[in-house]
Amino acid sequence: MAIRFVEIKASENPEALNAEWVILENDGKAPFNTRGCGMTVGRRGSAKKSLLGIIDPGFVLAPGQRMRMLTGNPGTQVHGPVPEDGVPNYHLFLPRAYILGAGTVLTLVLRGLPVSKAEYDPAQPHGIAAVPAKRAT
Repeated sequence: MAIRFVEIKASENPEALNAEWVILENDGKAPFNTRGCGMTVGRRGSAKKSLLGIIDPGFVLAPGQRMRMLTGNPGTQVHGPVPEDGVPNYHLFLPRAYILGAGTVLTLVLRGLPVSKAEYDPAQPHGIAAVPAKRAT
């Protein structure tokens, strides 16, 4: 599977949950159904992770397709407006922000196994930290 995070955006206002999101993209050749997948959040260097919840009913990512997963609820005015830029939106209906600054590690999991992983870095253009190159041994 070639599901990857292409953008992580934290909200500057902790109540504006629709301003916090991640965008997933399917780089593979087959559709990917997110039903039953979960999202974990942790910190760089820590083994402790929290499961944000299970994505249900989920959505299908066709090859080459992107989906924005927003933290908030589209019907809650205090969560702010929903972005409308051509990328489809999927709401997680979470009660609070989960991107806790630089070093936050997000992992999309399916049945406990990682599907995709990314680290938040606000200094990068799309909010994703560069993956360090593996050293040859």
